[in-house]
Amino acid sequence: MLGRKPKVVVVGGGPGGYEAALVAAQLGAQVTVVERAGMGGSTVLTDVVPSKTLISVAEVMNQASEAEALGLRFPGSDGDPETAEPITVDLARVNARVRKLAEAQSADIARRLDAEGVRVLRGSGRLDGTERVVAELAGGGSEVLDADITLVSTGSSPREMDSARPDGERILTWKQLYQLESIPERLVVVGSGVTGAEFASAYDALGSDVVLVSSRDRVLPGQDGDAAEVIEDVFRRRGMELMGRSRAKAARREGDGVVVTLEDGREVRGSHCLMAVGSVPNTVGIGLEEAGVELSGSGHVQVDRVSRTSARGVYAAGDCTGVLPLASVAAMQGRTAMWHALGDAVSPLRLRKVSANIFTAPEIATVGWTQEQVESGEVDGEVLMLPLAGNARAKMLGIRDGFVKLFASTGSGRVLGGVVCAPRASELIFPVALAVEHGLTVDQVAHAFTVYPSLSGSVAEAARRLHASPEIA
Repeated sequence: MLGRKPKVVVVGGGPGGYEAALVAAQLGAQVTVVERAGMGGSTVLTDVVPSKTLISVAEVMNQASEAEALGLRFPGSDGDPETAEPITVDLARVNARVRKLAEAQSADIARRLDAEGVRVLRGSGRLDGTERVVAELAGGGSEVLDADITLVSTGSSPREMDSARPDGERILTWKQLYQLESIPERLVVVGSGVTGAEFASAYDALGSDVVLVSSRDRVLPGQDGDAAEVIEDVFRRRGMELMGRSRAKAARREGDGVVVTLEDGREVRGSHCLMAVGSVPNTVGIGLEEAGVELSGSGHVQVDRVSRTSARGVYAAGDCTGVLPLASVAAMQGRTAMWHALGDAVSPLRLRKVSANIFTAPEIATVGWTQEQVESGEVDGEVLMLPLAGNARAKMLGIRDGFVKLFASTGSGRVLGGVVCAPRASELIFPVALAVEHGLTVDQVAHAFTVYPSLSGSVAEAARRLHASPEIA
């Protein structure tokens, strides 16, 4: 590559792809991105940006539902919640706004890439060995691109069951929800992982009668148990029907509705069904194995902590790698790949310091080690949970549910991780993430000033209480 700019080809324009392209351009490479749907990929167009925009509307509806308890009255209300006129949702307008915002965000990313000199091709990319990418162009024809460095960032797609094929009208994946013109009268959500729980929470707030079908004992399996219990309690209090240990076998249309059949023979009827049963990597038919790229049994690209694959000069980032299905992780994988490939300073990806959020109501945010790992002895630490019910600002806001939980190392008091279950937990987790990132102790966190009253004051209070623990003092 001496004497000329290195050629970088990025297959897929999601967060992993476009962030990699920006770093590569900054470091002086000649960069081409091949993207079939639009810049930002499914994250911006059909997944994260649309879903969180919809959830933000549901958040307002949740706040409105609590308004009477705060002393507010709406037109037509005499103070009796039973006689108050309900706030209604125009889902057609909501979804039109969702799609418009997603398209605007995609256009912003495209403009930024153009300003940085990145060439964008609309089409699908396929590896032809390790030094060429064939772009099948959306307008017809193809183009062969020479590549010194290739980044694969093709994302994932909703998993589909042969016995419950989505039709985009009544049986839906999460990518198809934004075409609905009206609120589903009765929405059956199959799957109680992050995606299922988030949409169940949102559509319940928007006015749907929601049934959540879970094959596991509780919602959000694998997440913090106390937080999942809070979410279950809130769901039930708001009238949602939870069906645990109920594995769906099939879904079919019947008249103007759907029928979901469970493995034990029971049937659940609704107007619509959302299938949220996981995702599969978009790695089939794009020349990976032929190029020597190793895939896992699930079809994910195998990468190391600097995003290298088993093929020389080929890197991968995002959901197609199965590392962590988060936009922030995809973006960091993409940046790390280019820093490594182009010889810049780079640190390996450290998943222990990644903060994540589940956008239910209330939200659940996590970072660092988990309570399960502390209690199993994998890491030597102390756990403290502080309910928000005692927080003055929470009382003012009418917040009844949630908590702050911190984990601290026995002896040193270093913050190992934490969980926040609260409205806007995605914002409240940041001081805990800073503590984990920089190895702060509970005393250092406790000595920082917080605003009074504030929800973040509970983070400092939890840290102060951990100092008093005889195991850490």
